[in-house]
Amino acid sequence: MNWFLQVFSIILFNLRSLPERKGSALSAAVGIAGVVAVLVGVLSIAEGFRKVMSSAGEPDAAIVLRAGADNEMNSGLTREDLRIVRDAPGVARAPHGETALASGELLVIVDRPKRTTGTDANVPLRGVEPAAFDVRRNLKIVEGRRLEPGRNEVIVGSGATTAFAGLDVGQSFKVGQNTWEIVGIFTADGGVAESEIWGDAAVIQAAYKRENNFQSVHVRLNSSESFQEFKDALTSNPQLKVKVSRLSDFYAEQSEMLSSFITGMGVFIAGLMALGALFGALNTMYGSISARTREIATLRALGFGASPVIFSVLGESLVLALVGGAIGAAIAYFAFNGMQTSTMNWQTFSQVTFAFAVTPALLLQAIIWASIIGLLGGIFPAIRAARLPIASALRET
Repeated sequence: MNWFLQVFSIILFNLRSLPERKGSALSAAVGIAGVVAVLVGVLSIAEGFRKVMSSAGEPDAAIVLRAGADNEMNSGLTREDLRIVRDAPGVARAPHGETALASGELLVIVDRPKRTTGTDANVPLRGVEPAAFDVRRNLKIVEGRRLEPGRNEVIVGSGATTAFAGLDVGQSFKVGQNTWEIVGIFTADGGVAESEIWGDAAVIQAAYKRENNFQSVHVRLNSSESFQEFKDALTSNPQLKVKVSRLSDFYAEQSEMLSSFITGMGVFIAGLMALGALFGALNTMYGSISARTREIATLRALGFGASPVIFSVLGESLVLALVGGAIGAAIAYFAFNGMQTSTMNWQTFSQVTFAFAVTPALLLQAIIWASIIGLLGGIFPAIRAARLPIASALRET
C-alpha cells in the first residue's frame, strides 16, 4: 500500500470513529466556530467602515482644503478662493453652459437622537451649492425631491434617516433659531454622504454667520488624468494656500485610523479566543489518541508507517477545524452581514453610518485561522501517536 493510500485509509478510519467521541469533537469544533465568528464579526466592522469611505470618491473627483488642514472641520476658504478654483484648468463644465462643476461647501454639526437609544449624536449638516449634484454623479433622490436654493430645505442621506429619529420626508427639525424642512432622501452608492444632511450653502452660511466662508470645494474633473494639471495650477498659484487631493485618497486617509484600530482589536480578541480553542483541539486529539492506542499500534504492526499516522491525526484535526470554521463563518455571515450601525468619525467628530461587510476575503481569512488552529492542535498528539511503542500499546485494554 503506497504512502498516500495509507494516510487516506487511516484518516477515513479516524473520521468513522468520531461518533464515539462526539462530545470532545463537538466541543473542539464549537470552540473554533466561536473564534471564527468573533474574528469575522469584528473585522466586518472595519471592512464596512472602510467600504463606506472608499465608496465616497471617484478618481475624477477632487477636494480642495486650506493648506495644512487634514479634514474639512479645520479648513477655511474664501469666496475668492472658490472663484480661482472654478477657473482652474481641468475642471469639468456643465454640458450646456460654462458653469464649472465645483461646489463650495461648509460643514456644521447638529444633534439628532439615535433611533436605537434615543441619545443625541453628532450628525453632519453640509451646505452645498447646486453644482454638488453634478459633482457627485452617484447621488440619487430615492424619496421626495431635491432641495430648492434659498430656502430652509434639506435632503437627508439614507443612512442618516435610518439611524436617527425625526429625519423622514415631511418632518422638520429645529436647530438654534432655524427650522429645517426635510424634502428628500438620497443615496450615494453606500458612500459617506449617506450619513449627512444637505442644505443650501448660502442659507446655512447665513444661519451660522459664516457669510462668504467655505471649508472645502468639491470638484468634478474632465478626467482622472486632469488631476495633476488641476493640482499644479492651484498649488503654484501665489494667491492660494490650498491642499488638493483626489476625493478617493482623502476619504481613504480619513478611514485609516479607525479601520486600523478596529482591525487590531479584532485580531487581539480573536487571538485570545484562539488560544482557548487551541487547547480544546489539543484535548480532543489527545483524547482521540488515548482512546485508539491499540488501533494505532495494530496499524503500525500491519506495516503502516509513522508518517502516515502523523498525517492522519493532523488530517482529522484539520477536518474538525474546517467544520468549525465553516460553521463560524456561516454564523458571522448571517448574523452580521448588512447590519446597519454608526460610529464616530474622529476626524470630524460626527457619526458615520455604515453596514457590517462580511466579504469573501474575510471568510477566507477566517478559514485560514481555523486551519492553523487545527494543525497546531493536532501536531503534538500526532507525534505522540507515531511514537507509541507497538508491543506495549497492543497490551493495553
